[in-house]
Amino acid sequence: MDEHEDHGHSVAAWTAVTIIIVAAAVMSVAVVFPNVWLFVGGAVLAVVGAVAGKVLSLAGYGAHERDPEHEPSIR
Repeated sequence: MDEHEDHGHSVAAWTAVTIIIVAAAVMSVAVVFPNVWLFVGGAVLAVVGAVAGKVLSLAGYGAHERDPEHEPSIR
């Protein structure tokens, strides 16, 4: 039987990644148009994204462990 991983397909993972991508875009703009405060704001937003993902995961919106005993078998 093939074992398939979840690869983080969860609300927590998608939320964290989306916020961090927006933060990376903000920091990129801050590099193109030199602005230290915009870059710092993007870095803070990246940290907020990581924290939001962890908090959502702890709240039950993360990937769940698979229980092979309760999964249907394919024959």
